[in-house]
Amino acid sequence: MKKLNFCLLAFTLFFLFSCRTDDNIVPSETKEVSNGEDTPIKGFYLLNEGNMGSNKCTLDYFDYATGKYRKNIYGEINPNVVKELGDVGNHIMIYGSKMYVVVNVSNKIEVLEAKTAKRIKTIQLQNCRYLAFKGNKVYASSYAGPVELNPNSPPGKVVEIDTTSLNIERQVVVGYQPEEIEVIGNQLFVANSGGYMFPNYDKTVSVIDLNSFTQTKKIDVAINLHRIKKDNYGDLYVSSRGDYYNIPSSLFLVDATGTVKKDFHIAVSGMTIVNDKLYYYGNEFNYNTHTYVKTFGIIDVKTEQVIANKIIDQQYVDEIKAPYGIAVNPYTEDIYLTDAKNYVTTGYVYCFDKTGKFKWKTEGGNIPAHFAFLYK
Repeated sequence: MKKLNFCLLAFTLFFLFSCRTDDNIVPSETKEVSNGEDTPIKGFYLLNEGNMGSNKCTLDYFDYATGKYRKNIYGEINPNVVKELGDVGNHIMIYGSKMYVVVNVSNKIEVLEAKTAKRIKTIQLQNCRYLAFKGNKVYASSYAGPVELNPNSPPGKVVEIDTTSLNIERQVVVGYQPEEIEVIGNQLFVANSGGYMFPNYDKTVSVIDLNSFTQTKKIDVAINLHRIKKDNYGDLYVSSRGDYYNIPSSLFLVDATGTVKKDFHIAVSGMTIVNDKLYYYGNEFNYNTHTYVKTFGIIDVKTEQVIANKIIDQQYVDEIKAPYGIAVNPYTEDIYLTDAKNYVTTGYVYCFDKTGKFKWKTEGGNIPAHFAFLYK
């Protein structure tokens, strides 16, 4: 809700003062940030969200072999695309030879060649949010309504997209304002937030049977759900953002049968599971105090226990003002974190080794957020 309120205000301000007024292509910028290394991963893309209404969603790329970080590559690679990527990049994933970029307020999923970032097709989907994959299908969550705080907002949906035709083939109604999604076996799990329904948030995870593409049940977890990640043992880690007043953010462990096994009582804004370790950060805002509280840590998903309450050196915990994205290289276990700063100015991308020691940092775009590793 805090981010949404800010974005609605920013939409008005940037619409009046900061919208793009011409079709000039902003050139990319390249900076050498490391000495380069040979890994099975060629590089990673970083999607910068850009403030709502500013049309500043941009794409960066880091090359492991050269150690070079290239900012804002999309315009040069796709010079004939009007307004480039668009308004608010919400998610990015690579699946097979294609890369899928969810552009939330522009109501679309851009499908690109993974190796080149050249656009293949645009899939129109209103207020789209997050992606998951299985077989030859892409699944995407959608608020299925306009960007507005509205107690009468419609329930959301999940659509199924064929990876060859790139056409939407089926859709199913889920809870209100659905966020992240995961697939386990023949079931798809959807974290419903109800963020537009404040203060009457949704509190469920929808379960969809992929064969019939119907919602079979809902699992009560906690209010205002956001993130959902699966481990290798059939369990799901689901984050709740709370109500920003008296109900705190927390992380819950849910099994595939729908049983809530554990409440970790830790605030989680973003997380990733790599090599049986869940790396998380929290940046919890509270309206009563008008302050943010940052947290970092690691959970062993085998033992289901918190094994660390830090992942980087304290100097950088203090330096990073608004942690906003996280990724971990599965081979080196290098940790990548982004800093959105004040959500208006340029953000930063940080790299730390697996012990949390600083390696490098560089400028990203406006609100750097989402990573996608490109394998060789």
